[in-house]
Amino acid sequence: QVQLVDSGGGRVQAGGSLRLSCAASGRTFSDYAMGWFRQAPGKEREFVAVISRNGVNTYADSVRGRFTVSRDNAKKTVYLQMNLLKPEDTAVYYCAAGLRRTIPTMITEYDYWGQGTQVTVSS
Repeated sequence: QVQLVDSGGGRVQAGGSLRLSCAASGRTFSDYAMGWFRQAPGKEREFVAVISRNGVNTYADSVRGRFTVSRDNAKKTVYLQMNLLKPEDTAVYYCAAGLRRTIPTMITEYDYWGQGTQVTVSS
């Protein structure tokens, strides 16, 4: 069992930066691929980034080059550094944990979810 707590959201102007954190409980954090998803009002939840259990990263095209995902297994925490933010990045951001050997990008590949943290980017 894994419990996830998202934090770090807020309001920022376009071009600014935020760092999201996701703290996990449980003893097997390092076994999980950790992903970030987001959901804007009226839209479906979409994939943002993932870091595999081996530290391999994959990003959505819309954020590649601006966002960086990282993990600290000793602290059982995954981070999403978001730079050059745009108004279209406005959404609730969720971290998720998936017990996968691969690099999961689909919602159905994840087993546990955080509660979400709001990111608002103003123009």
